[in-house]
Amino acid sequence: MSGVRRAWRELNRLAVAAGLACVGIGYALATLLTAGLSLLGVGLPLLDRTLTGTRALLDRQRHRVPGAPVRSPYRSVDGGLAARLRTVAGDPATYRDLAFLFAHFCFAPAALVLAVGLWLGAAQGLALPLIHAVAPGAVDNYLGVPIDSLRNAGLAVVPGLLVAVGAYWLPRGLLHLDDRLTRALLAPTARAALAERVEELTDTRAQTVDAQAAELRRIERDLHDGAQARLVAMAMNLGLAEELLARDPEAARGLVTEARSAAGTALAELRDVVRGIHPPVLADRGLAGGVAALALGAALPVDLDVDLPERLPPPLESALYFTAAELITNAARHSGADRVAVRLRRADGTVRLTVSDDGRGGADPARGTGLAGIRRRLAVFDGRVRITSPDGGPTVVDVELPCGS
Repeated sequence: MSGVRRAWRELNRLAVAAGLACVGIGYALATLLTAGLSLLGVGLPLLDRTLTGTRALLDRQRHRVPGAPVRSPYRSVDGGLAARLRTVAGDPATYRDLAFLFAHFCFAPAALVLAVGLWLGAAQGLALPLIHAVAPGAVDNYLGVPIDSLRNAGLAVVPGLLVAVGAYWLPRGLLHLDDRLTRALLAPTARAALAERVEELTDTRAQTVDAQAAELRRIERDLHDGAQARLVAMAMNLGLAEELLARDPEAARGLVTEARSAAGTALAELRDVVRGIHPPVLADRGLAGGVAALALGAALPVDLDVDLPERLPPPLESALYFTAAELITNAARHSGADRVAVRLRRADGTVRLTVSDDGRGGADPARGTGLAGIRRRLAVFDGRVRITSPDGGPTVVDVELPCGS
């Protein structure tokens, strides 16, 4: 049954591809027509609409490809109508889109017809004994085998089985070719990917410098307003106690007691500052232990599922620890959830952190700095953050970081 389901899914994918190809050739022809009208001074709004529709259609085609996602190669489009059209006209991806639409229209429907034809031929070959018994002479030849007797009809089942094997495996090959065609023409070119990577690294470097400067300011502020102020007060109390020690020992004793209390508070504040830089639990117990400590101290029940066979590099552990801490805190403060689930896995050179809750959903990085800050923090490590949070929930935040073998 699993083989039948797989064959049906593959035929369904070929049918969807053929449907998209037919719609796509319509968009391609409309684009060429409106582009021609635009040269005459009319049709610019229609050209803008057809190009927008074409890109939306091809983004759907990119999402259909299994395996590694096919990223959209388009340049950012903004401004008025004329500015948008100039950007699109100068984007090489526009012309690769048109090439794909014509190539896909030639390939996908033909692939569907070939796959369906093979299945029909296989079904006819396997059913030939029954067909000949019910209606002799309905089929007089099958792949060179004359169907003039029940014996020959039975022999024709053998090539029917061979056709069935081909019909079973061919759609997979056709879908593989379709995916290769999509990646070849709809994915960013090596030059575009390199330019995008340089831009991304430039932006990440600027964000990292800003984040480091902000972190240093935070540490300086915490030390100045907390531990430093208490140490100054402690020093003053000890100085006063020294002056009062000879003439008023009881008052000096009170000042020393107060200084000792201030020293304990200052020590606790220093520990908080150090914990904010690099939590000691990471150095002692690693990321698995750190996340377990977060789960124990969370305001909500946390379902923990951690599988890390070995330690990660310290910068990755620190980034993932603070990411998990912020996501658990966000779930407790803003989601209205009853439970949080944290899943941490490492496999194939990638570490993956998934934090989900059963709250009301609606989490949007554009409406706050928390999720956007997580993305900026993890961009330094080439991390990817996917957020799924429909209204009504649940909210799922999936983080992936490359970590080497």
